[in-house]
Amino acid sequence: MGRRPSRWPIQPSSFNLPPVMALRILARSVRRFSVQAVIAVLLAVSGVAVLVAVLRHKFVLATVAGFSMAPTLHPGDRLLVRRTSLSRLRVGDIVVVVPDARMAGPRPHTGYVIKRLAAIPGDLVPPHVPSPSNAHVPPGWMAILGDNPDASRDSREYGLVTQQRLVGVVVRAIST
Repeated sequence: MGRRPSRWPIQPSSFNLPPVMALRILARSVRRFSVQAVIAVLLAVSGVAVLVAVLRHKFVLATVAGFSMAPTLHPGDRLLVRRTSLSRLRVGDIVVVVPDARMAGPRPHTGYVIKRLAAIPGDLVPPHVPSPSNAHVPPGWMAILGDNPDASRDSREYGLVTQQRLVGVVVRAIST
């Protein structure tokens, strides 16, 4: 191997710049890199914050508390729920609603009520749900039933539920 040139490694003085000027150039490039790095980090953090806000507006997490939806869902199952309106739902969807006083009953409030949508506006009220015979579900109301009738407090007990209580539809179980 041959010998390296005498000016190795290259020093700022190799460019025939006064040391003060070389330091200014170095400081300016470090400052420019730091400002760019700070801007990049701020943009990334802002982007993540906006994404989280949009997702929280569109989705909710719910946890199954009882056996009313067994065998489909079990206590402790975590569910991803998409916020939606009653008009976008179909009979058979699993829905999440905010309970009112008559839905809470004797047990302590555990968060959301998770049931299967049994009837939407215009449908016949399901059997065993309190209503006049051959009655139709009125606009803005729905009937919800648990998959396990022996362990479920649902529309059979407290009647129809207003759409204002609707949180959304279960998209999928994310953990069991």
